[in-house]
Amino acid sequence: MSTARHPAPAEPTDPPRTNPGLDVRDLEKRTRLMRIITRLIAVSDLGSREIARRAGLPMQKISDLLSGKLEHLSIDELRLVYHSIDTSGTPTPP
Repeated sequence: MSTARHPAPAEPTDPPRTNPGLDVRDLEKRTRLMRIITRLIAVSDLGSREIARRAGLPMQKISDLLSGKLEHLSIDELRLVYHSIDTSGTPTPP
């Protein structure tokens, strides 16, 4: 008699969570912009409160951004944050 067991059938996994209003290209743009913004924040002398004040956004939005909660910010909000940090006059990245 063998003590080897047959592997249990794999449990079906839940389908990936999707948001019907979330376009993949939009998510890619927001991700790229988020990376640029977080680098700018890291090298700037500005605090999160000052960035939020300049962008006209609640402090929680900046906290969400720094925590990687990209779904809480729109592309327009990200652009506001970008322009509130970047004073060199460079165009907004795509």
